[in-house]
Amino acid sequence: MPKSPTKRRPITRAALTDSALALFTEKGFHATSISDIVERAGLTRGAFYSNYHDKEELFLALYDAHTERLLSELREAATAPQPEPGSRTDSASGTGTDSASASGSGSGVHPVMQLHERVTGRTPQERQWFIVSMEFTLHAARHPEVARALAVHENRLTEGLAEVVTTALAGAGRRPDLAPEDLARLLVAAFEGLTARQLVHGTGEPTERLLTHLMNALSAPLGPSDEGQ
Repeated sequence: MPKSPTKRRPITRAALTDSALALFTEKGFHATSISDIVERAGLTRGAFYSNYHDKEELFLALYDAHTERLLSELREAATAPQPEPGSRTDSASGTGTDSASASGSGSGVHPVMQLHERVTGRTPQERQWFIVSMEFTLHAARHPEVARALAVHENRLTEGLAEVVTTALAGAGRRPDLAPEDLARLLVAAFEGLTARQLVHGTGEPTERLLTHLMNALSAPLGPSDEGQ
């Protein structure tokens, strides 16, 4: 028995988003047409327009799906047990006590850096997503209505990241020195800027050192007055 339109919709949307992501990665957002997307998905333009108003709306669906996966992984990383002192990180540095003191974490690695290491740029797919999303950001910058829509979706990521970073810091005995949402905005800007530099200059960029300095400047050890908050 053929599936009803309602039951087919998730399958159709998944085919369109999978096709679009592959094409955006291969060709770029601008160079990919709606005809390209539906041809690769084996669908019609009517199927596209019954699910998405335009290519921008489809990209934002991809953005939301990526945000959901990212925050899920970050929440898992934020609540994961901290590595024990004397682990590979401490042994490699040879200065476990000093590193732990500087970072506020027994592992010698700042808790937010642990999140960064777990997620940002960890695979070629993530690096490709970064390039695709930056291209769309430039597109939005030239089109105010698209920029307004993108800002709404970015704010959802910022809110989720603020919660995750606060949890990660608390687990390491630290707290943000500014509003969590402001800290999240600064982290997004830092992650994006440093990732862009790595793509251009290579992995020799001192990303870990710079982010650790930034986080130490923007967070503080928990004190007695923070207990129970």
